[in-house]
Amino acid sequence: MTRYSTPKIKQISSYASLVSGYFEESDSYKSRRPNGMEEWLLFFTLEGEGYLRTPGGEKRCSQGQIALLRSGIPHEYGTTKGNRWNFYWVHFHKLPEIDYLPNDEIIIAAIPEGNMRHRVQQAIHDILTDSREQAGFWHMLCENSLREVILLAARQLEQRLDPRIELSLQYLSRNMNQNFRLEDLAGSVGLSLSRLSHLFKQETGESVLEHLNRLRLQQAALLMEHMGRTATEASLDVGFNNYNHFAALFRKAYGSSPRTYKKEKTTRGE
Repeated sequence: MTRYSTPKIKQISSYASLVSGYFEESDSYKSRRPNGMEEWLLFFTLEGEGYLRTPGGEKRCSQGQIALLRSGIPHEYGTTKGNRWNFYWVHFHKLPEIDYLPNDEIIIAAIPEGNMRHRVQQAIHDILTDSREQAGFWHMLCENSLREVILLAARQLEQRLDPRIELSLQYLSRNMNQNFRLEDLAGSVGLSLSRLSHLFKQETGESVLEHLNRLRLQQAALLMEHMGRTATEASLDVGFNNYNHFAALFRKAYGSSPRTYKKEKTTRGE
């Protein structure tokens, strides 16, 4: 997990309806609000575990998880027994993106390790930093970062893919223009090659190779249409070493050769 340098003390920054902070607490820590609060409350756990309790029940927030507590709900939260809780938190008034989340008192979204978790952690770290420095447009920057976190949580809850397949998809997206072996991908997510192949197909409806080729073809089409790359250049950019293989796959997916596709798109844009 990517770590950020944060002093081992409470830090709090605020402005009007947006308050953010970082705490590291022992299991003696708890906070009760019998009447709830006007703002929403977001937690992101870096290490350890916390609990959130409402009239509807209790949920835990562990490493790599986002927890959101709705406004107006009586609640208590704190560190679970025998643990420490190292976490970021943000108080904020409702943003439109909240409507993409389930209508629960407490919402927990587990963010898989890798690029997505890094994005979430970086965004929340940026909220704390921007709200502390209070440079120009800092409040809007904080809200934009918060929107990103909420949307990533909503996407994760909507997809509900096996975390190992989430990591596989991230790996393929980042490395689609590289030469790599399927064995390397399987090892990076802790699966055997046969188990990865079966689970990937089960979760996505595609084989690993089908998904990779689709990513590459989509990117090649965008490069030709918007970046002026030739068909040959685009094929190499996205990781195809054999142009004829690329052209055959492209024709099957888009109904025309790469060069015809580029010519049509370029002419249409003039």
